[in-house]
Amino acid sequence: MLEVATVSLEEIINQVKISCQIPSVIEGILTRKIISHTAQEVNIKVEPEELQQAADNLRLMNNLTGADATWSWLQRHSLSLDEFEELVYYTVISSKLAQYLFVDKVESFFVEHQIDYAQIVMYEVVLDDFDLAMELFYALGEGEISFHEIAHQYIQDTELRRKGGYRGILSRADLKPEISAAVFAATPPQVVKPILTSIGAHLILVEEIIEPQLDEMLRLKIISNLFSEWLKRKILDLNFTL
Repeated sequence: MLEVATVSLEEIINQVKISCQIPSVIEGILTRKIISHTAQEVNIKVEPEELQQAADNLRLMNNLTGADATWSWLQRHSLSLDEFEELVYYTVISSKLAQYLFVDKVESFFVEHQIDYAQIVMYEVVLDDFDLAMELFYALGEGEISFHEIAHQYIQDTELRRKGGYRGILSRADLKPEISAAVFAATPPQVVKPILTSIGAHLILVEEIIEPQLDEMLRLKIISNLFSEWLKRKILDLNFTL
């Protein structure tokens, strides 16, 4: 029985290798190098109050409510205080660089890709039998049955059945392409003609299409996405050696 275990740096490196994590580790290292180099090139500075705010946010995110909890967290992640400060600095510099590069591109990107940010409120019943789905579709059209009744009769999952097949607020990326194309072309409230996919026949009630608004949350999301794509391209352009 193993009573005392010590873990060496060599063992950690070996574990990273045999768990096939080397590519993601390398990508992380290159990402840090690109961000640091570019931030220096464009002369981005970090103010002490920005570091303090980022440190507070990091503690809050990890529920580090006191000094003891913070020190335990640092030990668990094998981080020194200096390395924690480095982590905080990197978080701030990444955010500031993303803003610097893309804050002026958000509105034009939103206009060009506005359709991708629309959301839909929908209810769904997936049936094994396409003919049955068509029969129910026409019965709905004639008012012979309600979507709620269909959901309670044909949905097997208890929680989904209780919600009447409610799938929530979804974006295009959340749906299969063939379903996305049909539901976003609907005029709510509308039951879409059954759609056949690899998992069955989808009978869908489109309750509402939510047109996107360029609020602060969406602005940050667009900046983050543009920054991620920029980093991917930068990494592909690099030549590196181990």
